[in-house]
Amino acid sequence: MYYLQVSSSSSAAHGCFCQVTGSLDDCACDVETIDAFNNERLFPKLQKLLESDYFRFYKVNLNKPCPFWTDSGLCGQNNCAVIPCPPVSIFLTLMQQTHPLYEGSFIRCQCVEKRAFFRLVSGLHSSINIHLSARYLLDDNWFQKKWGHNVSEFQQRFDAQLTNGEGPKRLRNLYFLYLIELRALAKVLPLLQRPSFQLYTGQSTQDRQHKRVLLELLQVAKSFPLHFDETSLFAGNKEEAANLKEDFRLTFRNISRIMDCVGCFKCRLWGKLQTQGLGTALKILFSERQIEALPKSSSARLTFQLSRQEIVSLLNAFGRISTSIRELENFRSLLSKVR
Repeated sequence: MYYLQVSSSSSAAHGCFCQVTGSLDDCACDVETIDAFNNERLFPKLQKLLESDYFRFYKVNLNKPCPFWTDSGLCGQNNCAVIPCPPVSIFLTLMQQTHPLYEGSFIRCQCVEKRAFFRLVSGLHSSINIHLSARYLLDDNWFQKKWGHNVSEFQQRFDAQLTNGEGPKRLRNLYFLYLIELRALAKVLPLLQRPSFQLYTGQSTQDRQHKRVLLELLQVAKSFPLHFDETSLFAGNKEEAANLKEDFRLTFRNISRIMDCVGCFKCRLWGKLQTQGLGTALKILFSERQIEALPKSSSARLTFQLSRQEIVSLLNAFGRISTSIRELENFRSLLSKVR
């Protein structure tokens, strides 16, 4: 197990956000509603929950060889290192960079499902780049390391003029990813509110308190007024829908495999966690009927379950997306001061 201490013109300064407003494609929601809901209602509760012991540890094997090429390409910088967890330790959530590439299975139709898949991968990449820009190594000397917001780095990745118009699209895909994972949190509530589900860490009082915080968070997620309608996905015949779902599953598996080729251990760790978190969100959305059919008896056999790894990755991955949305507010403020 590992732990992780998990210059421009004024016109360009506003270019990143001038097109990131209003409604989102394939959704009934708008950017402003998401900003207000996340930053004011959900983000504070989520950060409190992710500080609990249950969500601060994620088991992962970082020593698996790259299945696609032989050169390890390990990062030589100290900031890339990940320290193995002793029996009693913690990790703070910080993602710096990863490479959301994949090979192998491709989504097989020119349709809403294919568009959704690429928007999800793009949104994940945008989230990573926002974190990289928001916690940037600004100064490194013998006395201290200074981390902070790098506005120029952010503009290089998202400014419309500097990205040939692609930057605002990337940010809109971040909001799309947010809606997908938010919908999964709302959908999984019936499973996690069962008396038999426990956030077990061996500290019974704290475990009960943290489960209460978790359920409060999921209730907030459920209260969002303009959820993504997942019924628009895989709405064709059953055989085609089953094939597309299998394509999704295999493709995300390949994304996780290619993370074994990323040299930076921190990037590899967070890449695997966020990929599994998104995969878990899709698993929940694809299993709506099984969740709705959960037996009321706590002793009955469940037809749908999530492992601890899946739950931890789901909440931490959404935590990264939620933080990204919150950081956009900070960059808006910083960019407004650029002259």
